[in-house]
Parts: sequence; C-alpha cells; structure tokens
Amino acid sequence: MATDYDASRKSEEEQKEESLEALRLAATDKDASSSKIDEDEAEAAESFELPGADLSNEELSIEVVPKQDDEFTCSVCFLVHHRSARVSDDPLLCRDCA
Repeated sequence: MATDYDASRKSEEEQKEESLEALRLAATDKDASSSKIDEDEAEAAESFELPGADLSNEELSIEVVPKQDDEFTCSVCFLVHHRSARVSDDPLLCRDCA
C-alpha cells in the first residue's frame, strides 16, 4: 500500500473515531449475516452422499493365517510381530512399544 506523505494527517481522536465506526460496521454486518435461518447439521449431512459409500454387497476375501512359530504377540499393542522385533521376554515387548 502506497503512503502519501504530503497528505494532511489525522489527529488521534479522528483515528479513534474511524476505528470505532469500522468496528460498529463490522458488528452490524456480522449480525445481519447471522440472522439467516439455522440449518440442522444432521439433516444437512444426510443429503450428502459420499462417493463409494455403498459397500453393502461387497465381500472381503482375506486369508487369515495363524501365528507362526517364529512370531510373538506383543503384550502392549497386541500385534503379532516376527521374533526379530522382540526386545524383552518378560513381558513380551516389540521394538515399537519398548
């Protein structure tokens, strides 16, 4: 923003009045915009349909393999890890939880 140094300067009192007027205008604009009818959020959300949201006729085909001899279950995160990730034996802890 360019500044005109030759322009007459306003007193502090005039600057305060202008800033007060600007605040009043902002407040009235806010009041006018908030007077719109409130819309029920749940009702508005029901009208939106997410892409790919209908998965009712889909099936997952995942083969579940039991825990192998070289794996252990962490006692903190309860995930199955390879034995190379074990940090302690009692309790069984993985690297991430240690």
